[in-house]
Amino acid sequence: MANKNLRGLILVLLLHFTFFNAFAQDGWETLFNGKDFSNFEQLNGNAKYKIENGEMIGTSKLNTPNSFMATKKTYGDFILEFDVFVENGLNSGVQFRSLSLPEYMEGRVHGYQCEIETSDRKWAGGIYDEARRGWLYPLSRNAKGQNAFKPGEWNHYRIEAIGQNIRTWINGIQCANLVDDATAKGFIAFQVHSIHDASLEGKIVKWRNIRVKTTDLEKERKEVAVYAPEISYLQNQLTADEVRKGWRLLWDGKTTAGWRGAKLDAFPEKGWVMEDGILSVLSSDGAESRNGGDIVTTEAFSNFELSIDFKLTKGANSGIKYFVDPGLNKGQGSAIGLEFQVLDDKEHPDAKMGKNGNRTVGSLYDLIRAENFENSRGKNFNGVDKWNNARIVVRGGHVEHWLNNVKVVEYDRFSQAFKALVEKSKYEKWENFGTIPAGKILLQDHGDHVSFRSIKIREF
Repeated sequence: MANKNLRGLILVLLLHFTFFNAFAQDGWETLFNGKDFSNFEQLNGNAKYKIENGEMIGTSKLNTPNSFMATKKTYGDFILEFDVFVENGLNSGVQFRSLSLPEYMEGRVHGYQCEIETSDRKWAGGIYDEARRGWLYPLSRNAKGQNAFKPGEWNHYRIEAIGQNIRTWINGIQCANLVDDATAKGFIAFQVHSIHDASLEGKIVKWRNIRVKTTDLEKERKEVAVYAPEISYLQNQLTADEVRKGWRLLWDGKTTAGWRGAKLDAFPEKGWVMEDGILSVLSSDGAESRNGGDIVTTEAFSNFELSIDFKLTKGANSGIKYFVDPGLNKGQGSAIGLEFQVLDDKEHPDAKMGKNGNRTVGSLYDLIRAENFENSRGKNFNGVDKWNNARIVVRGGHVEHWLNNVKVVEYDRFSQAFKALVEKSKYEKWENFGTIPAGKILLQDHGDHVSFRSIKIREF
């Protein structure tokens, strides 16, 4: 009997040695030991964290800020995997490359977060920039990724943060494909989101099988899925993937090349400045096209995808126009074309003019109101004095406006419905408005300080 027990003990030890030797060889490390929080510290909120059956369990609590169980160690490039279970109605996430600094919002945790949620919008696996820039990669452009998360079940997550590339998977389906260079290193943290609804108090989120790899990452990378579009936040730069797909910079970030005044043969001598990779129209007390005037591309475009970052000052008004014919209006005022409205909805009176909000940010100005096509909370606008992204897609008659990667307008510029809208708008006097085969792209001088950067385009 003693010999049998001894043989059993030897077998267990051999299996234990074999497992951990293989574990060490492939470079994966256990991030959470399933026994204690000795390698972690809780930050910000005071939601309860506990350990049961080797699982990290967070319990929601009323009227406390977002709570984070954060690693004491920081990580730069890594691959992180974990399983998560979250009760319905609860929002959560896993922070990475994140920081908590006394000089930043009194220590508030900020940085990248991989979303965990059960809401109807289905953005689990997307990338949110906690307490900083907001949504970087919503899943509004990745329909397959939206269906990766299975509510009421354990879900397997994978996060690859390697250099500027941040990619996520849930249950083997790619969700996010982000390029960003804001933060290179920080802690990893497991979030229990703040709640203000008593019905959510006591709901739990659980994590298990948490492991991380920090070496030999290139050979571990998963292949990028064709259905997960790359979204890049690099300033005035193109990624290799963008170049491969035909993107080019429409403004080089330094010179006036490719642009001129809408009613001039050259670029305006005043009213516009270029500094530190930012193109800004200066304030002139709200006078439309009275200072430097609008600027337009020297080229005309017909089928294209245009991406422009813009930043509004308080109360500012501007616009991004397309299918512009500079010859249509040679008198005072702006050149004529379809317009992606750029506006401070809260402070500028134009937001309350027009019809049913069709002059608000992201709208097809004076024609179609911008509204969130996703099941989420209002328009995905980051606010004034913050960078926002305008995306305009044109394929024949089909046109889309996207605000911060969420669709807000969709229409057919050759349809009877569009013609009817034009006939009831300020544009009715302009023949063939919005239907010319090709036109310039315009940045508007509406007399307010507005900035632009990362202006890029690809043609179809």
